[in-house]
Amino acid sequence: MDHSEIEKAKPLITVEIIEYVPNSVVIKTILKKTTGSVTVMSVDDGEGLSERTVAFDTYAQVIDGEAELIIGGKKFVLFTGESIVIPAHVPSYVKPNHRFKMILTVIKSGYEE
Repeated sequence: MDHSEIEKAKPLITVEIIEYVPNSVVIKTILKKTTGSVTVMSVDDGEGLSERTVAFDTYAQVIDGEAELIIGGKKFVLFTGESIVIPAHVPSYVKPNHRFKMILTVIKSGYEE
């Protein structure tokens, strides 16, 4: 995983920030602060992510392909341009059905209200 941020004040095409790598999940950091993060990931066919539970809401946007997410035991299939909020403290994972690229945005502030 690349934890270095991308260059600031430079236009970019989001879907081109990251490439597909055969048999791999690739994650690149766009921004990472104590209050949250924005990452982009590519997932090749047959690859997935293990179940995890995060302490903060996560906004997931599919920017290429098709992603199958299981959130709290419920299946969601998202296509290019679609997004979903993964609630805090709810187990979720990505099933390894198709290759896709996704942006994940986590906001850590605001939970104290």
